[in-house]
Amino acid sequence: MATYNAAAKAWESEIPFEMPDPERGPEDMTSFDHLSVNGNAYLLSKHLGSPETTLVAGEHFLSPELTRDLTGLRYPDLLIAFNVDPAAYHRSNAYIIAEQGKPPDLVMEIASRSTGRTDILAKRDDYEALGILEYWRFDETGRFHRARLAGDRLVDGRYRPVDIEELPDGSLQGFSAVLNLHIRWEQGQLRWHDPATGRHIATFDDERARAENAEQRVRELEEKLLRLSDT
Repeated sequence: MATYNAAAKAWESEIPFEMPDPERGPEDMTSFDHLSVNGNAYLLSKHLGSPETTLVAGEHFLSPELTRDLTGLRYPDLLIAFNVDPAAYHRSNAYIIAEQGKPPDLVMEIASRSTGRTDILAKRDDYEALGILEYWRFDETGRFHRARLAGDRLVDGRYRPVDIEELPDGSLQGFSAVLNLHIRWEQGQLRWHDPATGRHIATFDDERARAENAEQRVRELEEKLLRLSDT
């Protein structure tokens, strides 16, 4: 038995420690509707580019250091960090500030009944203390955050509210200096608007339309070449 225990401990020591996934209840899954099912997080990562050094992730622990003590740790719905090592994030199954050498540049929380009060109070204090440059909150209805869209930007070590503008169509937007994008609430949906182009960043519908147009052009060219070959 002693031999078995020694071998087991040696085997375990060769496996790098990986932090566990957070336990989430049904009410915590509203982020899926606004970030995952519609491809929002994926499309944002494609827009930002540089996948080797840019991390767009979420729903995993954010911790000052690698630890087995999960007490008080946060797991933001969306986390964005530039000039970091995404591979290290995946190895640790968490964003470890000591490992990355810096806090994330932006985090976002999507409102739910169970987390709304914590999002606007305790999490704001925690993210400020960690030195995260921007903290955004999105609330589909405005019931849980008491605002449909809100953001804070770190100024001299303290969070200051980002100005939120109401557009003529009733949409709300605030400018993220970190992303160089407007973050928008549009009819209960989360959107990313590029002020440089005056358009939203690409959506799945845009990508599908672009692919269909390219296929149509190829068919038209093939038909034209076929007609020329018959003459």
